[in-house]
Amino acid sequence: QVHLVESGGGSVQPGGSLRLSCAASGFTVGRYAMSWYRQAPGKERELVAIHSTIFGPTNYADSVKGRFTISRDNTKNMVYLQMSALKPEDTAVYYCNTRAAPDYWGQGTQVTVSS
Repeated sequence: QVHLVESGGGSVQPGGSLRLSCAASGFTVGRYAMSWYRQAPGKERELVAIHSTIFGPTNYADSVKGRFTISRDNTKNMVYLQMSALKPEDTAVYYCNTRAAPDYWGQGTQVTVSS
């Protein structure tokens, strides 16, 4: 059974950095596309970054290009989102998602960017 647990969120000032982690179980992350989404208050969930396969391409939302980096560690069955130069508009709950179970959503991790 697919299970995803996000962590690493918090409150940071504009310009700061955070590294989000996603612990996966019930499947092997190396075999599936992995992605990060976010949902801000009052807005729809949006795709932030996607990593097709371990050697595949990555794609990012225009709003985070050059600031966010998605990566994975197959040995630990983990997926990460390194976020830098954070802006107030990055404030949202962040979720990881897998092509292995695209309708599954974990609890997410809150990121708040504020001065």
